[in-house]
Amino acid sequence: QVQLVESGGGLVQPGGSLRLSCAASGFTFSSYYMSWVRQAPGKGPEWVSAINTGGGTTRYADSVKGRFTIPRDNAKNTLYLQMNSLEPEGTALYCCTRDRSGLGPRGQGTQVAISS
Repeated sequence: QVQLVESGGGLVQPGGSLRLSCAASGFTFSSYYMSWVRQAPGKGPEWVSAINTGGGTTRYADSVKGRFTIPRDNAKNTLYLQMNSLEPEGTALYCCTRDRSGLGPRGQGTQVAISS
């Protein structure tokens, strides 16, 4: 079955960086668009970014554009989210999803806290 396991979250100071990973199994990873979504405490889910099957096309929410990138390694069945210049508003549970809209199957997520 589809399994997505996120890792790499933690506590970081404002302005810092983190790289999240999403290890995929149970399906042909290279055949699917992938996305990241996040949910802050007390708020609804927010789509963050998406990448096409080959990795050559990416999209970002305006709130992260210029600071986040979403590479993927199809040989390792792994999706990443490189997050730079982190802001306190980015504190959230980050999940990867198996689609381009953030509504598909998702993992349990990894918690990111941005605070001084």
